[in-house]
Amino acid sequence: MAIEDKVDVHAHFLPPFYRKACLETGHSKPDGMPALPEWSEEGHLNLMQDNKITKSILSISSPGVHLVSGDKAFNCKLTRQCNDFANDLVRRKPTEFGFWAALPLPDVESTLAEISHVLHNLQAVGFALETNHHGTYLGDPSFEVVFKELNRVKATVFLHPTTPCFKQVGNDNDNGHTAVTFLPQYPNPLMEFMFDTARALINLFTSGTLHRCPDITFIVPHAGGALPPILQRFTTFATAIMRSELDLGARSVKETFRRQFYFDLAGFPFPDQIHGLLRIVGPERLLYGSDYPFTPPQLVGNLSESMKAGLEELFSDEGIRERIYSGNARDLLRMEN
Repeated sequence: MAIEDKVDVHAHFLPPFYRKACLETGHSKPDGMPALPEWSEEGHLNLMQDNKITKSILSISSPGVHLVSGDKAFNCKLTRQCNDFANDLVRRKPTEFGFWAALPLPDVESTLAEISHVLHNLQAVGFALETNHHGTYLGDPSFEVVFKELNRVKATVFLHPTTPCFKQVGNDNDNGHTAVTFLPQYPNPLMEFMFDTARALINLFTSGTLHRCPDITFIVPHAGGALPPILQRFTTFATAIMRSELDLGARSVKETFRRQFYFDLAGFPFPDQIHGLLRIVGPERLLYGSDYPFTPPQLVGNLSESMKAGLEELFSDEGIRERIYSGNARDLLRMEN
């Protein structure tokens, strides 16, 4: 029997003012992609109908909303516009859409203000964070107050990769950052997004952020990126070589993933990548994701067929497959419709 219900936790929106802001600030080819994809409410609803997606949880993708380093007013205005736009869409179509609220990191003060605004005035299901924000990774001490607040409210946080960056250090007059593009002939989502996801997760563990914030639930995209095959390497380095005071053994890290994390299946987890992830978590921690519109409609359909075949091979129980497509997300997000 075909699954007739999917909840898409990994879908994006690009309202006209956001597209304009990206084009005007040098992000016409985000992360080395050929172009910004087209997006409209009508087109998204058509995509959902074609792929049996009953609800899409929308977020702003990379390059995020902090587009101009040092321009606090511009970034805060854009963040608020995106969140208010998404909230209005959810108000008009609550059955079809939800959204992850954007935050203007690395501006900590403005981020705390936006968290308060979202919690008190909007209907977001959680918050979206990039794997790094202008070269500041999520476990950085400067972000500790943000994670403390997210932990206090027991937030669900959707992680999304972006181009890896490094800070320019050693020069007191230069607080900039440099985007890393090792192979400029390839768009960063091809490889670097997977690596930056692993980098961000390891940073959350080694910084103690996860130890301090046990009440945040994280959704990791793309089946965990490059983390699953290097998990044993990470945990052994952390304990035997780095001699971390934190409990970063393989068993403890896997228990944290099984307790505090979900993983979406956007991208290309089938036929190979999924097997490494399933050595860390079970099907109760898997979620459907399309990555539309950065994944174009025809490819969304093709990947949906690949996922269908892969899940049927892995799980003969249709109930388990139904949980992956929609049930796990409905429980996680306490969805009533």
